[in-house]
Amino acid sequence: MNASQRDSNMDKPPVERDWRFNVGYLLFALISVLFLHRLWEVQQQTEVIPYSEFANLLRENKIAEVLVGQEVVHATLKEPMADGRKQVLAVRVEPNFAQELETANVKYTGLIEQTWITTLLSWIVPVAIFFFFWSLLTRRLQQGLGPMMSVGQSKAKVFVEKDIKIGFADVAGVDEAKEELQEIVSFLRDPVTHGRLGARIPKGILLVGPPGTGKTLLARAVAGEAGVPFFSITGSEFVEMFVGVGAARVRDLFAQARASAPSIIFIDELDALGRARGISALGGGHDEKEQTLNQLLSELDGFDPSSGVVLLAATNRPEVLDPALLRAGRFDRQISVDRPDKNGRVAILNVHLKKIRLEEHLDPTQIAALTPGFTGADLANLVNEAAVLATRRHAQAVSLEDFVAAVERIIAGPEKRKRLLNPRERRIVAHHEMGHAIVAMALPETDPIKKVSIIPRGMGALGYTMQMPTEDRYLMTRTELLNRITVLLGGRAAEIAIFGEATTGAADDLQRATEMARAMVARYGMEPEIGQATFASERPRYLDLPGLSPAQSEASDETNAKIDVAIRKLVDEAFDRATEILVSCSAIHKDSSQRLLEKETFGEEDLVPIRNAVNACVGGRSLAPADAGARLVAGAGS
Repeated sequence: MNASQRDSNMDKPPVERDWRFNVGYLLFALISVLFLHRLWEVQQQTEVIPYSEFANLLRENKIAEVLVGQEVVHATLKEPMADGRKQVLAVRVEPNFAQELETANVKYTGLIEQTWITTLLSWIVPVAIFFFFWSLLTRRLQQGLGPMMSVGQSKAKVFVEKDIKIGFADVAGVDEAKEELQEIVSFLRDPVTHGRLGARIPKGILLVGPPGTGKTLLARAVAGEAGVPFFSITGSEFVEMFVGVGAARVRDLFAQARASAPSIIFIDELDALGRARGISALGGGHDEKEQTLNQLLSELDGFDPSSGVVLLAATNRPEVLDPALLRAGRFDRQISVDRPDKNGRVAILNVHLKKIRLEEHLDPTQIAALTPGFTGADLANLVNEAAVLATRRHAQAVSLEDFVAAVERIIAGPEKRKRLLNPRERRIVAHHEMGHAIVAMALPETDPIKKVSIIPRGMGALGYTMQMPTEDRYLMTRTELLNRITVLLGGRAAEIAIFGEATTGAADDLQRATEMARAMVARYGMEPEIGQATFASERPRYLDLPGLSPAQSEASDETNAKIDVAIRKLVDEAFDRATEILVSCSAIHKDSSQRLLEKETFGEEDLVPIRNAVNACVGGRSLAPADAGARLVAGAGS
């Protein structure tokens, strides 16, 4: 029992037990005992036969085995009797007297006078059985009501050093975050040395980053390195339907941590608990979540960092947290755990590749080049998928081709070879995908096309064009964005150039191209007619996920009309450029599309002659905007 529990027990008034006599319970107990006593007596009288019958069975050679006691004889028959019994019991009779009775042809049996021991047992045994089942039923009822009686206790899972096998050596790709957290480990191990200049350990450390980047893994590594108790709980576990339960659990959690100091408290998904106050549906200070947050703020102000209690928390939505939670003195340090760069991905892959059997001379750098934007969790999943694919094809080791197939499966979904398209649809898809590829090859300094396929994948993709960047990019110019839009519209331009009309296959391409053009005009200030201004609210930094509503415009109606015109102008110009490229290289486009129909998939080696032919077709003409030198960062496809 911890300190808070002892204090709460001292504050509670003594419970007065109700010892009033209940006649119903007494009658139920009496009837149960009498019933069990009757069963006992019946059991004692079953399977008993007269001794004379036993003697007849013995003379007729029907008895296989006999156990002789002082008072009774227990016999096992060779064959069952008519009622199915194979064992009988008879009370012994003095042999000489039995012989005289047999001579007189009299049926006889023995009789044991009941002693006080048997009488006592006939009452004690039923009573004992009754109380056994009664106590078992009572215990089950108490267990069922247990969660109702302990709603205020913390659900934190406590991990000690022997339970945590993870250290900083098991965490890769986030070197800056590890350096920040190593200071926390040093403080916990030797607070005197690290506090000799007056420095104190931070009260709270907030790990911020996209999902899957290793925030929880880092927290567990800190506890594993420090060798201190690790209290782990998610933000949603604090809040229940009962008012005041969350606040009680916060108090209980910090009380446990203080009693086990030095220790670490880790709250995962802090946004479930620390959402900004006053924006919930209920509103006001009576919301259960707000009471829980208020208690957490109070605990952060109240505990002394010198006691050795460190609070770690993780979230991928820092923009929704309450400002009072993020001020200095509560969460003193915020550590960014972002997606790894290429070197970070190589380090992460080296950790996970140890668990599988690889082909010799397979360089993790090649795999890292295929996975821009992947998080640590994505890379772990990629390694497992590649191993599964290699096992499926009965390979002896995992090859680079397995990793390429795994990347395709993760990004575009599994192949749907049983999804049959009619010949016209296959021709449209082939020309559509080759339109993307030829436009990308024609634009200067774009990233190479890795693969083109017309095999359906995922939920709705009838084909795809894979284009991977050769390096990590963090900035994009206006020319690069225009080139991306042009490649996205290459599929629609190919459909109209070959078949004379558009299809629904370019719906996703059009949406992405329009969003990119809108961002250029209203967010990045890249359109001269609009000026160097932004007219869209900033999207959350770490919440850049698909499916979010687009940023709302903050411009006037007149400016919004100009923005719409500028967006349409950018998209139309990109479409015209894509059409110009495809018309110039129409022979290459038609020939490569026909070969794609036959082969279904083009790899890098198949695309080399097509790229050379496109370069010869385009020649020295400039098909890019004035600020040439574009590099396509993301692939395009239907």
